[in-house]
Amino acid sequence: MLLSQLTLPDGSRAVAVREDGPAHLVPGVTSTRDLALAAIATGHDLAAEIAARGQGDEVDLEAAYAEGRMLVPLDHTDAAHLHLTGTGLTHLGSASTRDAMHTKVTEEMTDSMKMFRMGLEGGKPAAGSVGVQPEWFYKGNGLAAVAPGAALTSPSFALDGGEEPEVAGLYVIAPDGQPVRVGFALGNEFSDHVTERGNYLWLAHSKLRPASFGPEMLVGDLPDSVEGTSRILRDGEALWEKPFLSGEANMSHSIANLEHHHFKYAPFRDPGDVHVHFFGTATLSFADGISAAPGDVFEIECPAFGLPLRNPLARNSDASAPVAVASL
Repeated sequence: MLLSQLTLPDGSRAVAVREDGPAHLVPGVTSTRDLALAAIATGHDLAAEIAARGQGDEVDLEAAYAEGRMLVPLDHTDAAHLHLTGTGLTHLGSASTRDAMHTKVTEEMTDSMKMFRMGLEGGKPAAGSVGVQPEWFYKGNGLAAVAPGAALTSPSFALDGGEEPEVAGLYVIAPDGQPVRVGFALGNEFSDHVTERGNYLWLAHSKLRPASFGPEMLVGDLPDSVEGTSRILRDGEALWEKPFLSGEANMSHSIANLEHHHFKYAPFRDPGDVHVHFFGTATLSFADGISAAPGDVFEIECPAFGLPLRNPLARNSDASAPVAVASL
């Protein structure tokens, strides 16, 4: 089952569902967050909640996408209550690119490789046990969540703007503070890899960039192996293309372990909040010496997640001036 959010031609919001056929509107809700909270309140899972509402009008998602009417598949009416976060060095093979970026002549093993090996040894604990904590980073709030089809914009001070094809977990916090996973979506965890390469302690800076996810959300379990394709299109032609792998069969951490180490922090269990957590990747065009240019289109696709995620690259041309802080 795939869920999405869109704007209808009359400007109103809607939720669409599809499963082995055309998409239909879900009656009685205008957001997947409201749908999820309604399911929690009634004790239903999402499939039962949707079935109880009946089938709405058929909707053409391809047309909505082409017309710029697709939204991220889960959001919040208040941007401050949507949190974009992620983990790195979680995928088999992900350490090689990072290690090459951070290796110094005098080092026997980089901190990145040490972190990766910790995940290999303790990232998949037995049920009921806590595994090693992963690398973690913050990307921003709902203001940094970019709709599918909209531009991912690098700030003027950025040194690079590159894609990171990932799977993201999408969550709502229940009224009792329990994190509830609503589904999974394709994500572009857009980052500044040149800044990160300058010093691995600048990773936090490199991640404070917009991100996109969707357009559709997979409801239910994540496939053990996710196989997709990441590409950069320039003037409609593929400038770069490479397969990417995700899912626990291709990861050094379990999803449950990554979720625990995010939601163990009490501020991330505030009732009603929305969380989008990116699980990491091992595939980057940057590792192949590719530098995307404004106007290029990032495209990430995997059949299990429905429509591909596409976002053009843009750059803020405003000159970077020192930010002066006023005093009261």
